[in-house]
Amino acid sequence: MATQDAGPKTPVKTTQTTFRILEALRNEGGCTVTELSNHLDLPKSSTHNYLRTMEHEGYVVNRAGTYEVGLRFLDFGSYARVHTPLYHVAKPQVDELARETGEIVNLLVEENGRGIFLYRACGANAVNIETFTGECIELHTTALGKTILAHLSRERRDEIVDRYGLEPMTDNTRTDRSDLYADLEEIRSAGIAYSNEERIRGLSCVAVPLLSGDEISGAVSVSGPTSRMAPGRLQDEVVEKLRDAANIIELNHLYS
Repeated sequence: MATQDAGPKTPVKTTQTTFRILEALRNEGGCTVTELSNHLDLPKSSTHNYLRTMEHEGYVVNRAGTYEVGLRFLDFGSYARVHTPLYHVAKPQVDELARETGEIVNLLVEENGRGIFLYRACGANAVNIETFTGECIELHTTALGKTILAHLSRERRDEIVDRYGLEPMTDNTRTDRSDLYADLEEIRSAGIAYSNEERIRGLSCVAVPLLSGDEISGAVSVSGPTSRMAPGRLQDEVVEKLRDAANIIELNHLYS
């Protein structure tokens, strides 16, 4: 079970409420004032004031009484990504790897204990799944995330698991800390991680770390339907191409 993060000593309650509202709008796909008030247990009048203020500032939109997260957030997300050096050096290799494998190729980084999809590219045979650039995920649910966890210190790993827990996404998600940590030791030793329908049913994934010296800067993966990600293909084709791409990214990142 996740533990409550201590957070700042003197949190600004209005700021916390604002972000709770935005996260609820995102998670619920939009809400009316009443729905949001009930969901967050906030007074309806206060909820309406928050929403109207954010609408006025351009951060939410009102579509016939249903409030949704506005596109202005793209400005912040695009700015943050453009100012991340790894994105620039990895993008060409991610695109090429997607073209060569025909599958989905993802670039993930860790920030504040969670995984952020910094970039993704889809090959000609890529399946349509409900993930997107900028999405935030729990690290234990993917091969990408487990690769990053495997290369963090034990103390940092414990902090992340203590804060976010090990909630299941599918029946295959690792939810026991001892089992997860055993996996992470193997991943660190082998330099590669596999995920068999641990986050999305029917989807398998193989990932490798992106290292800057001894520090983990991110991870890159190839994902596809379990039926196509068979062990023979992984060893003969996908893993080799994945390692080659990661090596180029690491060198370009080191000397950029």
